[in-house]
Amino acid sequence: MTTMTEKTYAAPLAVLSAADGALVADLPNVQRIDLPGEVTDLATAADWALGYGLGAAKLSQYGEDTGPLLVLTESAVEFLGLPPRLDDRKRLRVPDDDPAVKALTEAGWTLSRAGLGGWSFLFRDRTEVHVAVVPWGAFSDNMRWGDMDAVAADPGALAYTLGLYAERVISPTGSTAGCSLSLMTAVRPPTVAKFDRGTGRMRRVPVPGSLHRAVDPAPPEAPDEHPIAAERTREESKSPAHVLVEEALNWYREATEEEAALPYVVGLDVNTAFLAAANRLTVGLGEAVYTDGPVFDKKLPGAWLVDLSGAKLRTKDLRTKQWRELPEHFPSPFTPDGRPPSGPAWYATPTLAYAQELGIEVRPLAAWLRPDAGGYLDLWHNRLRAAYMDTLADLGITEDMDEAAFIDAMATVKARDPEAVALLSAIKATAKGGIGKMRERPQGSTKREGRNAPWAALKRPTWRPDIRAAVISASRVGQHRKMVKVWNAVGLVPLAVLADCVIYPSAQPTALAVMARKEDGSPLPGAFRLGPNPGFVKQEGVQPMQWYQAMTAKRANPGRFIKEGRDAVRDGE
Repeated sequence: MTTMTEKTYAAPLAVLSAADGALVADLPNVQRIDLPGEVTDLATAADWALGYGLGAAKLSQYGEDTGPLLVLTESAVEFLGLPPRLDDRKRLRVPDDDPAVKALTEAGWTLSRAGLGGWSFLFRDRTEVHVAVVPWGAFSDNMRWGDMDAVAADPGALAYTLGLYAERVISPTGSTAGCSLSLMTAVRPPTVAKFDRGTGRMRRVPVPGSLHRAVDPAPPEAPDEHPIAAERTREESKSPAHVLVEEALNWYREATEEEAALPYVVGLDVNTAFLAAANRLTVGLGEAVYTDGPVFDKKLPGAWLVDLSGAKLRTKDLRTKQWRELPEHFPSPFTPDGRPPSGPAWYATPTLAYAQELGIEVRPLAAWLRPDAGGYLDLWHNRLRAAYMDTLADLGITEDMDEAAFIDAMATVKARDPEAVALLSAIKATAKGGIGKMRERPQGSTKREGRNAPWAALKRPTWRPDIRAAVISASRVGQHRKMVKVWNAVGLVPLAVLADCVIYPSAQPTALAVMARKEDGSPLPGAFRLGPNPGFVKQEGVQPMQWYQAMTAKRANPGRFIKEGRDAVRDGE
């Protein structure tokens, strides 16, 4: 992506380690350099980073450059006189009276409110330096960096992998979810400085199409902890008639006698499902406006109160174009558990637009709508999609592969280039985590302040539970739409769905056996399609039908374990 800045940088980051009593820096271009002898603590290391020219250029016309990132290995931590580990396990930071913090202060550096921890921000004279400390958990499981720990032991490999992440996504500044939000604002900055002739001064004005200020959620969009939900009763907090519940499907059923006679079950996994759903999705940019008894408009983002209980799920036959009802054992697209809705409920716009596709009359009782709307996530999607596809190509997986070759390649992808595998997992976590963080719940000390006390995340323009709901809604109904296409074409009904994983019964132990096709053998448009692209599917796993029946007998969703018997939820997938 071409950046709009005249300034160039030597590299976005450096990984520091100590060797033979000296401090060295590994750069993303596989170059290793010796640091000057005067670099003896974190303050002087930060000075070196600025002087050497580390940093990253802005990603948009109105954006800002990113300061240098210093990644400290265990040996660098020892060399710079920092504590070997974080003893404060609650706040995960170095005590403010630690000599390392005092040394930074004496050198004129200021820390952010988070203090000195696994990821830190140092400020001085309108400049900033970011610091990631490997032995302090910068790339631990709760930071969601996926397989990055597999390369973290090698400073050169870590520098190369993080450098590619900075080049293709954004310069790392924290967890992958945090980087995802940073990317949103980097490609769509909230404001820009413009000269005001009236005052003769520069002032910041909103950038069109951006989220330039924090807005309150509509009452049904607010999580229970939010101040707006203070008067909500326990019963109301569990009722879809009071709370917008747009979540991924978690549904399974027992196999019919005919299905149970088939020897296998095959799991299909939708590639980067949330990323695909965000593409060209219209979301609200400003405040929600209450409307009593509105007419549904699929172009208006918002939350709508609609009664879909008793609605029949139908689709038009591919050949006769006549309406036909879906089987009773088909999951409902309107609830996270796949059961039909039992009364009025709040829905995001994509869910109700899909209801209309299924021939259901949508008559809202009320709505909270956002007339100021746009494709806020488009640029975010485009950059992450390109990063994802480029990294798959590094692993030898491309769009022009035939289906069988794609299945074989994905089965062995973990055994390939560890740097590319680590980068791919980080990109996938970035796409998923950013959407989740748009409804970040209170954490740590804020959580202990009591119910309905405001927390720091609410001040972010990107704290937008309505946008999260819209993406999840679009992802869930998009998946359901493909399941309907498959049934309409070949009569297959899913056995189980868990988020982006769909399980079908199969006569053969391969995903090729459950693909819906046209008469010429090519993939059926609108149905599941094997391939690397976001929104396409890969083979998640194959198991015997007896295994599936054993899982359902234990009342466990088989979608959680079909991949090599591992717990996909526990592994963050």
